[in-house]
Amino acid sequence: MRTLLNIIWLVLSGFWMFLGYMAAGVLLCILVITIPWGIASFRIGLYALWPFGRTIVGKPSAGLGSFLGNVVWVLLAGWWLALGHILTGVAMCLTIIGIPLGIASFKLVPVSLMPLGKDIVPVDRVGVAPVV
Repeated sequence: MRTLLNIIWLVLSGFWMFLGYMAAGVLLCILVITIPWGIASFRIGLYALWPFGRTIVGKPSAGLGSFLGNVVWVLLAGWWLALGHILTGVAMCLTIIGIPLGIASFKLVPVSLMPLGKDIVPVDRVGVAPVV
């Protein structure tokens, strides 16, 4: 079922949101100081391309630096990407078949606003202690 949802997602919105994240990542990598935000954009873009079967969890080591970085992110690119997810989610929810995809798009809004301090993990790994 995840594969089917991912394929439908890819065709209807995933590819376009992926392109948005990649464009933001390339623009952010132009300046050396904003490269960490560009890398975060690439990481979240790959998640937005194929989201079902994976989830976002907070990093236990995230702190003030991640918070301040997220503030900069919102100003540079986050609100544009969040707006894209909101508009896509509303459009998806107009049909009964698209409702699960619209909900998935709405779930991407928080991570599009604050990607630093987050990890993308498979759903079956949630709650499993990390291997050191």
